Amino acid sequence: MYQIIQPIHSYLAYLTLFLLAFATLNGMMGSSSQKAFEEKHLRINKFALIATHTMFLLGVILLFTSPITQAAFADMKATMKDPYYRLYAVEHPTINLLAVILVTIGNARVKRAVGNGKKFKQTMIFFGLALVLLLTRIPWSAWLGLN
Repeated sequence: MYQIIQPIHSYLAYLTLFLLAFATLNGMMGSSSQKAFEEKHLRINKFALIATHTMFLLGVILLFTSPITQAAFADMKATMKDPYYRLYAVEHPTINLLAVILVTIGNARVKRAVGNGKKFKQTMIFFGLALVLLLTRIPWSAWLGLN
């Protein structure tokens, strides 16, 4: 199962980051231009939300099936001292959970917000923060093929 889900999780990350960046830029441009928040803007947010949640579900499966996290969970005291294992077992899942929560809250707030500017601003803030969090805890060495 790990050999199937891990590449899907990695490749879907590109789409997720793109959608979050697109939603964030959309929020930035919309809040500065005073244009109307339309169905297409809500759809962009929804696609980013779906991609983020899908990534998280795949990540939870990987958390329990990955040989890296299995080794990390075997000795948590040693894991917390080792940056490599700590990233995969603690930092990456925790920060990504926070990012998913931000996207979910942001999407809900955008739907309830009154006024175009407020909707764009909520998108920019919540989706932008989620994007920054995700970018800080991507295992870049594995993603770029450095290890």
